[in-house]
Amino acid sequence: MSLPEVHLIGGTRPEAVKLAPVVLALREAGLLTPVLVASGQHPAMVGQALAAFGLAPDVTLLVERGTGSQAELLTAMIRQLDELWADRAPAAVIVQGDTTTSLAGALAAFWRRIPVVHLEAGLRSGDLDSPFPEEANRRLVAQVAALHLAPTPLAAMNLLDENISTRDVLITGNTVVDATLAVAGRRLPWENAEVAAARSAAGDRRLVVVTAHRRESWGTPLDRILAAVRELVLRYADIDVIVPSHPNPAVRAQIEAGLAGVERVTITDPLPYPDLSRLLSEAYLVLTDSGGVQEEAPSFGVPALVLRDVTERVESLHAGCAKLVGSDTELIVKEAAELLDSRVRRDAMTAGGNPYGDGLAARRTAQATAALLGLAEAPAPMPALESPATATYGASF
Repeated sequence: MSLPEVHLIGGTRPEAVKLAPVVLALREAGLLTPVLVASGQHPAMVGQALAAFGLAPDVTLLVERGTGSQAELLTAMIRQLDELWADRAPAAVIVQGDTTTSLAGALAAFWRRIPVVHLEAGLRSGDLDSPFPEEANRRLVAQVAALHLAPTPLAAMNLLDENISTRDVLITGNTVVDATLAVAGRRLPWENAEVAAARSAAGDRRLVVVTAHRRESWGTPLDRILAAVRELVLRYADIDVIVPSHPNPAVRAQIEAGLAGVERVTITDPLPYPDLSRLLSEAYLVLTDSGGVQEEAPSFGVPALVLRDVTERVESLHAGCAKLVGSDTELIVKEAAELLDSRVRRDAMTAGGNPYGDGLAARRTAQATAALLGLAEAPAPMPALESPATATYGASF
């Protein structure tokens, strides 16, 4: 007798990374059959990310994009998901986060009366314009989800404040912590030749990782960020900077122009997930506008300067492992310099551990999904972390 299917919908690399541990945990539990559905939003990057976990999509939607608009992408994915579920209806659908894929999966499932499980639920910046359109996407998904898996107590409180029932909310931790600890713990060889060369030549120099990819960072804000990177490299002869670029050609061109001729800076294509996780584990400091990196870096004791004016991941700010610096060149340089000048101050930022998880979020997610379908008891929520070393490499699977 076949087990009920649960479809996990992912269309971006962060979604693939955060869903992969859940697939493995569902397989281990043996109560449900996980089916990975690649939405077609970023197909190559999804496949690359899943490969790091020994996974591949079970179903891939073929989304043709002409204008590149959000409306075009959303409608194409909804139509194809509806066709898929007309013939192969799952017992539940898991969507992750706040992408266009998440919204499409949630709406298509809701209209088919398939229970929606929202992984990484409850994040809020309070500003519909930042991040755009993610803040609206996650609020909309919350309206149709049957089960809300919040990564932190604050995220859970956001949901309760929006009148989501307590019985429908569970604090699980964030599965990205499960993923990054497990992958970095393998210490795999570098896949990217440029990164391999840069790390081989680095010697005792400290590593600074810079990622800037959000739409609100494009243009003038990115120019200011790149100016700060140039200033830091000129000021500190003992740092190397690695900048994994966005796949958008215009963004890549802007980064290359802004850092042209600057020594000890390596600009790469988007990195395989094992390379990115290993870089974070070896970094002294991270400058980022990425939500995922804000969650991953504290697992390795690496502080993050957040290149955004607001962040929905305020737990990092409360825990002290991240600071908001926006795209202000002088502020970025000032805050980075304080950490580069003082190892004690740098280490103090992450002494409280990672507020985003203990490496067991995927297991809680698998059990909570089974409980939603009447196949298991509901899991206990994630306990408060007692020390920075609560999570260990490979703890999740």
